[in-house]
Amino acid sequence: RYIITAVTPGINSPEYIEVGLLDGEPFVYYDSKIKKMIPKTEWIKNNEDEDCWDAETQTNQATQEIFKANIATAMSRFNQTEGVHTVQAMYGCELHDDGTTTGYRQEGYDGEDFISLDLNTLTWTAANDKAVITKNKWEATGTNAHQWKGYLENTCIEWLQKYVSYSRDTLERKGRVYPPEVTLFQKDSSSPVVCHATGFFPKGVAIFWQKNGEDLRENVELTETLPNQDGTYQKRSILTVSPEDLNKNKYSCVVHHSGLEKDLVLAFQPGVSIGVNVGAILAVLLLVLVGCAAFLIWRKKKKNGKGCRRQMGSPNEQLQWGLVY
Repeated sequence: RYIITAVTPGINSPEYIEVGLLDGEPFVYYDSKIKKMIPKTEWIKNNEDEDCWDAETQTNQATQEIFKANIATAMSRFNQTEGVHTVQAMYGCELHDDGTTTGYRQEGYDGEDFISLDLNTLTWTAANDKAVITKNKWEATGTNAHQWKGYLENTCIEWLQKYVSYSRDTLERKGRVYPPEVTLFQKDSSSPVVCHATGFFPKGVAIFWQKNGEDLRENVELTETLPNQDGTYQKRSILTVSPEDLNKNKYSCVVHHSGLEKDLVLAFQPGVSIGVNVGAILAVLLLVLVGCAAFLIWRKKKKNGKGCRRQMGSPNEQLQWGLVY
């Protein structure tokens, strides 16, 4: 699968990032600062022609403009004129041990669900009233839903099998265990408290909250575990309680992972971000938003016996696939 995120200008990060992952391992990367698609593994470098990288660079430059326009569209719909905002998309496919497959395609705005494809009904599910406009636009013809179904259930699986074959010798992570880096932060006194664990491997991790030393299950939202660009993982647990409750009681985030000798416990202090400064908070938020997004479009091309990955290039082609809000 691919992770793509577009972000408004103003922070010290690329405005557009694409990273391709296979089983959580990055194998291609592009961002708007380096302005070039580059291989991250030897196996993909050895199985794609040199001219493919130039073609993919041009594709990303075109896609970046589409995402930039989508941010502006979303900001307008949400009556936003400033601030840091992101548009994300996630799609890909999975091949299970029993031979069954799974495909998915969804988009998000500012870290929240925006719109997703239901492969069973070939309709788009809007997560809020602002996304209904996009839903109606994309369902006007129904063409792009059928294109996505064909891609996710066929072409994507074919390329997944091909890449697994290419990379079989490098996918094992024998002996690699990385403990999580954990931070607590809160935007303001009335906002939820976020416990963010990142940089850990293997994927399994447990994050929970305690109130005055007792496990807390209420008013807690646990997000899915998401991949980072380096093949490690990240996860968030969000605590929503009143400012008065935060001040009167002791809340702690507890993280359990195989890379830790014992559970890591961070006590929340109102008005203090634990383990991270302001610049790092922005980096963490960007990682989370990047992690919420993913793109994967492969088309088979052959030249001199090697494969060449191809994505939607022209704006017209991207419009047909449903990328324009």
